[in-house]
Amino acid sequence: MAHHKSALKRMRQSRKRRLYNRLNKKTAKFAIRAVRESKTFEEAQEKLRLATQVLDRISAKNVIHKNTAANRKSSLAKYVNKLKTTAVQA
Repeated sequence: MAHHKSALKRMRQSRKRRLYNRLNKKTAKFAIRAVRESKTFEEAQEKLRLATQVLDRISAKNVIHKNTAANRKSSLAKYVNKLKTTAVQA
């Protein structure tokens, strides 16, 4: 256990930040999963829009790096576009 006042405060701050980061990362994970589980192009497109908002928000608050967010958005967009081409061919 910490003995200094500043160390106790640092522990409180760290705990709050850890919980905040965990919540935001979990939200992003579920948004990404929702896009991946989409079956139709229209459904995937709507969920991609929501996932993009989540990723932009958490990268702006430095929960994840902006390049990580960009990579995830890019891979999701590729997935959604692949759904579009398979829907047209079928």
